Amino acid sequence: MAGPAIGIDLGTTYSAIAMLGESGSPMMLTNREGGRITPSVVYFQEDGSVLVGEMAKRSAAVNPLDTVEWVKRLAK
Repeated sequence: MAGPAIGIDLGTTYSAIAMLGESGSPMMLTNREGGRITPSVVYFQEDGSVLVGEMAKRSAAVNPLDTVEWVKRLAK
């Protein structure tokens, strides 16, 4: 049996995920912080682990060379 239909919006600034509920109406999923949108930011830590979203965005100010954001604006 197939799972629920899921849609992902990978935006330049923010990303979001929605799915069709059992009633057939769409519903936005929330992130760990309870928000419906997540910053499109990835931070690569020294130990090899990865942070995404708000935590990665906060790390960008301290470690800009280990942080990836605005990817769609960089690609040509």
